[in-house]
Amino acid sequence: MTRSSRLRRALAAGALGVLPVLVSGCGIALGGDDGPAIQVYSARSYGAEAAYQRFTEETGIRVEFLNGNDAELRERLQSEGESSRADVFMTVDVANLALAAEQGVFRETDSAALEAAVPEDLRDPQGRWFGLSVRARGIVYDPDEVDPAQLSTYEALADPAFRGRLCLRTSTSAYTQSLVASMIANLGEEQARAAVEGWMANDPQIINNDVEIVRTVGAGGCDVGITNHYYVARLMAEDPDLGVDFFFPDQATSGTHVNISGAGVTRSSDSPAEAQRFLEWLATTGQSLFVDGNFEFPVNPEVAPVEQVAAFGEFRRDPINVGELGRFNAAATQLLSDAGYR
Repeated sequence: MTRSSRLRRALAAGALGVLPVLVSGCGIALGGDDGPAIQVYSARSYGAEAAYQRFTEETGIRVEFLNGNDAELRERLQSEGESSRADVFMTVDVANLALAAEQGVFRETDSAALEAAVPEDLRDPQGRWFGLSVRARGIVYDPDEVDPAQLSTYEALADPAFRGRLCLRTSTSAYTQSLVASMIANLGEEQARAAVEGWMANDPQIINNDVEIVRTVGAGGCDVGITNHYYVARLMAEDPDLGVDFFFPDQATSGTHVNISGAGVTRSSDSPAEAQRFLEWLATTGQSLFVDGNFEFPVNPEVAPVEQVAAFGEFRRDPINVGELGRFNAAATQLLSDAGYR
C-alpha cells in the first residue's frame, strides 16, 4: 500500500468519527512500505506506540492503528464486515471484548504461547480474545482521615460512617458497570442492590473520571473513592506528596475486582499469523513495554509490575473469568438505574 493510499484511508476513517493514528504519526507506518503489515483497531489510546515500534523493529511487521472508543470501533467493524482491513481489535474493558465476540468480530486463535502467558481467568475459553494488561478496581483513600483497618469490601462503603465522605464514578462508566456486574456475580442481585443503594444513601460525589476522583481525595474533598489502581500510581508518581493511598478490597472474600485491556484476531484478518504473533509478543517479550507506561499490572505472571505499582503490595484478584462479567452487564446497568445511581 502506498503512502498516499494509507493517508487517504486514514482521512476517510477520520470522517467517520474514528481518530486515525498510525505508529509513527502523520499517516506513515513504521518500516516504510516493505514487508508485512497489520491493522489494529484500538480503543487503548495510551502508551502503546513505543510497544508497537519495538515490535516492528524486532519482527519486521509494520503496525498501523486506528484509535476510537470501543463502541465506535465495534460499530465500524460490524459495518465493514468481511471487507474490514482490521487484523486486531483491542479494547479497554472486558464487556466490550465479550460483546465483540458475541457479534462474531473475532476468530478463534490456537496459541500455546498465549495460553501459557495469559491466566485462564483472563482470556476467552474459546480463544477469541486474550487479556494483555490488568487494572485492579480498588479504594483510594486519605490516610490522614481513614485507617485502612476501616476498609474491607466494596459493599462496606455503604456503611453510614462514610456518609458525605465518598467519591464514585458515573453510572455510565464501563468501570462502574463491570464492578457492579462482578458484585452481582459474587453476591447475588439482592445483596448487590443493597450495597449500591447504600452507596447512594451516603450522598456520594459522582465524578466523571477516575483522575478527578483521586485528585479530589488528595485535596480533601472526599475521604474514600473507588478507582482503578493505575490512576493512583500515575498521579502519585507525578506528585509523591499527593496524600492518598490505595487499598485492595475483598481480600477475605471474593477477591478484588479486576478488568483488562485485551485483544483478539479479527475474523476479517488477511494476516492472522502476523496478528497472532503480535498478540503473543505483547503478552511475552513486549509485556513490560506495553503495561509499564500506564502503570498497569502485567497479565503475564512471570513479568513484574513497575515499581510504583509493586509498592501497593500483592493482592488476590477475583478468580471469576472476566468474560463472565459480560453476562451480568445488562443487569448491572438496570440495577444502577433502579438505585438512583447517576
